[in-house]
Amino acid sequence: MTLDAWIDERADEMAEMLCELVAVPSENPPGREREHCATVVFDALDRLGFGPEWLEGPCVRGTVGDGPEVIYFHGHFDVVPAQSAEQFKPRRTGGRIVGRGTADMKGGLVSMAYGAAAAAALGLLDGRRIVFHAVCDEETGSTDGSGRLQAAGEIDPAALAMLTAEPTGGVVWHAARGAITLRVTIAGREAHVGHVELGENAFEHMLAIAAPLAELSRELLARDSMLVVGGHTGAGANFNVVPGSAWFSLDRRFNPDEDLETEVERLKNTVQAAADARGASVDIEVLQAQPAGFSDPDSAAARTLREAIGQPADFELCPGVLDTRWYAQLGIPAFAYGGGRLDVSHGPSEFIEEAAMRECAAVYARFAGAIRSAAASI
Repeated sequence: MTLDAWIDERADEMAEMLCELVAVPSENPPGREREHCATVVFDALDRLGFGPEWLEGPCVRGTVGDGPEVIYFHGHFDVVPAQSAEQFKPRRTGGRIVGRGTADMKGGLVSMAYGAAAAAALGLLDGRRIVFHAVCDEETGSTDGSGRLQAAGEIDPAALAMLTAEPTGGVVWHAARGAITLRVTIAGREAHVGHVELGENAFEHMLAIAAPLAELSRELLARDSMLVVGGHTGAGANFNVVPGSAWFSLDRRFNPDEDLETEVERLKNTVQAAADARGASVDIEVLQAQPAGFSDPDSAAARTLREAIGQPADFELCPGVLDTRWYAQLGIPAFAYGGGRLDVSHGPSEFIEEAAMRECAAVYARFAGAIRSAAASI
């Protein structure tokens, strides 16, 4: 049986698995129904012969093949909050499945599961095994999922490659920005509105401290690097009280040619200098500090992926942050390629084409069947 025929015979199974996943409102934040969604993934992998295991998070790992060389398939089952509860009622219509998470990236989970199962069933692995990781918190930084896998030594640095099925819309993401998130808290002194002169307005301090950061944001954008100032803010106890405290967030997405520690210090120093100029007291909390990720688009693994796709595919920098970084940090060639579309992901009418799910499953199977170690590629 051909690979395409094997996958096409299971088109309805794939659609049913995706609909079952979409029906679980695994919104993150706040991290709803993680265990429920992980159970759906676990049961599906069990049916497909992966011998799944529970990992902390909760996350799920499954394996097909029994060779010494490892290929990682990796995905997440959390989704961004929905615009409507109706998005958790999946609809199969006109060759599409519509619902929250279909594109980002429950549809990708289905494609990877069936791609791996096909590679095993058709004898394509030849001394290799696919390890499938499904994690619970990619939408909020992956510290409970991918970060814990890496810290616990659950990712083999000698792996041949890693693929994740993010909604790339036909391109390959071989690089991703790093992420820095800070919370800046400014102290003031409360006073009744009738005695404003006794207070110290933390909100006014915050405006002055944020101003040079807004200027920095514009400077960074001019070279395609990003900073959002005040994506989340808060201040004061009541409308008739001088604010005794105020806080705001900073979210920095930096490119692979920029250094993590340099960028953290730049933000902290800018905040502190502005606070000192005001005579204000600030506390700077680092909530997230993750380096960028990069995999060589001319490597043997990248060439194998191009061949598996079977048509020209551009290799690009992801507009956001990817779980590929946890693998690339260990020297593993790591790429994102998926059947969903970024322009509909996170939106009210999110969908994935069923044909794209099946095509990607075949790409993943061909890639796993063709990838070789660097030594064997020479």
